[in-house]
Amino acid sequence: MVEESNLNSNKPKTKATRPKAVYLWTEADVQKWLRRHCSDYYMLYGELFHEHDITGRALVRINDNTLLRMGITAREHRDAIWREILKLRLKTDIVEIRDLERRHGYLHYDL
Repeated sequence: MVEESNLNSNKPKTKATRPKAVYLWTEADVQKWLRRHCSDYYMLYGELFHEHDITGRALVRINDNTLLRMGITAREHRDAIWREILKLRLKTDIVEIRDLERRHGYLHYDL
């Protein structure tokens, strides 16, 4: 029998629960993101991201040249991964802007 106190300790996720900020992501979080958003390239480059200790803070700073220096030489592959990184940056920026608006009481307009 499960005690009632144990049931309450596992807080259910609510809509208000926010994902961890990208700049706080660990290497494992980046691997999970890469597997989910760049699934066609995960088997090829997941180990490279691991070898270069790519955390969330590093991920959002990566550019095309960084991907090339890491060893991703195929232009099509770099473009696809870069596109996903740009989407992540944009999403992160939007969240930060909305947080600022909420904190300072600005009106929110959808883009």
